[in-house]
Amino acid sequence: MILVDRANYGRLKPVMQVLAQRPEIEMQVLCAGTMVLERFGNPVNVVREDGFEVSGEIFIELEGSKPATMAKSVGFGVVEFSSEFQRLRPDVVLLIGDRYEALSAAIAAAYMNLCIVHIQGGEVSGSIDESARHAISKFSQFHFPSTQRSAEYLIRMGESPDSILGVGCPGSDLAREFRYTLTDDVINSAGSGAPIDISKPFLLVIFHPTTTRYGGEQHQMRQLLKALEQVHKQTLLLWPNIDAGSEHISKEIRVFRDQRGPQWLRTLTNLMPEHYVQVLASAACAVGNSSSFVRDASYFGTPVVLVGERQEGRETDVHVTPVEPEAKAIEDAIRAQLAHGRYSPSTLYGDGDVSARIAEALVRLTPYVQKRLHYIYDPNPVSFGERMVAESAAD
Repeated sequence: MILVDRANYGRLKPVMQVLAQRPEIEMQVLCAGTMVLERFGNPVNVVREDGFEVSGEIFIELEGSKPATMAKSVGFGVVEFSSEFQRLRPDVVLLIGDRYEALSAAIAAAYMNLCIVHIQGGEVSGSIDESARHAISKFSQFHFPSTQRSAEYLIRMGESPDSILGVGCPGSDLAREFRYTLTDDVINSAGSGAPIDISKPFLLVIFHPTTTRYGGEQHQMRQLLKALEQVHKQTLLLWPNIDAGSEHISKEIRVFRDQRGPQWLRTLTNLMPEHYVQVLASAACAVGNSSSFVRDASYFGTPVVLVGERQEGRETDVHVTPVEPEAKAIEDAIRAQLAHGRYSPSTLYGDGDVSARIAEALVRLTPYVQKRLHYIYDPNPVSFGERMVAESAAD
């Protein structure tokens, strides 16, 4: 089990909880990336507090938040993951998503003849993350994509239909168990800035760099802050991730906060997975470019204003309004979403019972090493969804 950032852990935690109850599985957990960095709140400590044993901590991040530091961090990751895999000798490596840290783990595992299971493959999005995701998929022997379309795309990429273990994002399991128990102290006991009154509407804002547009993120953040100032609603802003350009975004936030002294803004580094879900579900509107706004917000019907290209191409439900990173467009979209209010919950990214299916698939699979392209001409192709329906009827 590889955890490389707080979002990774948030989506894998329900899987880990189920696996911990399966005696057939010995779960080893490696934490790397921002999971082990103090300036991101040391999320690895949350993993331990939740009762999971951490088998190793890996430090691979080269500071600087530039394209070169991201590339070099991948190299460090290959070296460090190789050492840990040699020490732990796992049978299967479970990866999720599209982070470059996960890519380094996939490279190390593949060259050490380890079987890889990849969750969330086959998706389309902006940034370098899409390329990283597809690369991880090509290194992986088995897949658990989040949506039917993603499963179809994996098969079109040459992955065998038999390698698709199931469909759905385990993040939906947190939504199924969700209870609206958010309290003020969850937000106000850490961070800085104006306190948030959760009895009143508030915005949740997260804006990460789009690495393939490196150099423009500071201007985009300035436009976003300008829009938020015009809307003038109490706002909780989480600091960006460690990707190239994040220092420019952080600098723009600090300058805005120091020069404008906004009495409606609170900044926060990190939230535990359950607390983040509570905040996302309770927000009047989510604004920015986090993938959680596309997938996790859909479970609760939280209105979203999706800014810029970072998630371009992802499957979205009706709760998402995409806009260009321009102040007036962002402002107008926020006002429209606030006027609309909540949407009906969506199951596009999962039905809330995904982790159990992942655990069952892991128990039953037979690890293997050598992969092959699975390009077989079929004059009458059957879609993945049709095949699943047919197999269910046969059972």
